Parts: sequence; structure tokens; C-alpha cells
Amino acid sequence: MLTEHYARIVRSFDTPPVIIGHSVGGLVAQHLLGTGLGRAAVAIAPAPIAGAPAAPALTERAASSSPAGSPQERASAVSLSAEQFRECFANTVAAQESSCLFRTYAIPSPRHLLSDLGGADGAAHPRRRVDTGNARRGPLLLISGQEDRMVPDSVTRSVYKLYGDSTATSDLKHFPDRAHSLTVDSGWRSVADHVLRWLALQDIHGPDA
Repeated sequence: MLTEHYARIVRSFDTPPVIIGHSVGGLVAQHLLGTGLGRAAVAIAPAPIAGAPAAPALTERAASSSPAGSPQERASAVSLSAEQFRECFANTVAAQESSCLFRTYAIPSPRHLLSDLGGADGAAHPRRRVDTGNARRGPLLLISGQEDRMVPDSVTRSVYKLYGDSTATSDLKHFPDRAHSLTVDSGWRSVADHVLRWLALQDIHGPDA
């Protein structure tokens, strides 16, 4: 499974790393941090964890690509078209930049990943469960784009509220006029700079600091 794969990587480091993930990777980052792995985690426009509202675009994508049920169909992959990518992933950048991002970054995703993590029926799926009450975990930063159509800002806000009972550090940052592409489009540096400043406030610095 995806989470176990990354858990093995995190455990392989002599020093616990900072875990950073985008979209489904943001869900994985939260799951790993909740189990006590990693020094800190940054979840950027994360797929919703159990207890949070479904992300509509992910839900629609899962529904439209739901397999009939055979192992072969569940293992197959689906992809956004260039038009769909522009509509729900890179909706705040110019058409030319969206086309470039699509050619560079768009890859097919497994059908079962969309069904398990995106659809409303997967709300209680084990892969979406995160220990939000763990007070011994490292700091967590949630990031959203306020124009994100794939994982709306309101969904990430709801995820943030689920951490309200934990005394561990949980922070939320909204980027106005940014979409789901905020980690790879021309404005990526503002996101990276904020993450570095936040890590510094947690007294987490790079090896050369």
C-alpha cells in the first residue's frame, strides 16, 4: 500500500525527516505524522481525511471512473484530459501555462485510488483515517489555495478543525488566487518560502542552517 511504502522510506532515515505531500500525498503525510513518523509534516491541498467533507472534483472523478469491480479494472488507470486539467487543476493560470503544466506533470492515476480516497463512499476507508488527536506528534502545517477546485479551501479548513482537540501544533495557511497547481505553477516559490519560514518557527532547519 502507498502509506506503507512511504512509511518504510521515512523509517530509513537516521534523523526523522519533514514529510511534505500534495493532494493524495498530503493525506499520506498526515497519516504518517499521526502514527508518530517524521519530525513535522506539511500537507498541501490534501485529499480529505476521514471526518472531512468529500472533495467534489475528486468525488466526481471517482464516480465517472468507477470500475465494474474486477481486479483488472480496479488496477487500470485514468487520466484528466487537457481541458479537465485546465478546469479543475490549473484554473488560475494562463491557458499556455496550463498546457505546459499538463504536458509536464499530468499522469494517469489508479482507478481504485480515486474510488478509495476521493469518493464519498470512501469516507471511512482505512486509508483516509488519521489520528488527529495524537498530542505527541510533530508540528503540522495545512496549506490550501482559495481558488482550488480539486480540493476546495473549505475542505482543508474542515480538516484543520478536526485537529482542534490535539495540543500538538497545527497551523493553516490560505493562499488567495491559487489553485490545485500551487506547488508546480509559476507561483510555487511563495508556497515554498512560507513552508521554510514555518519550519524555522518550529526550530526546524536544514543541515546547513
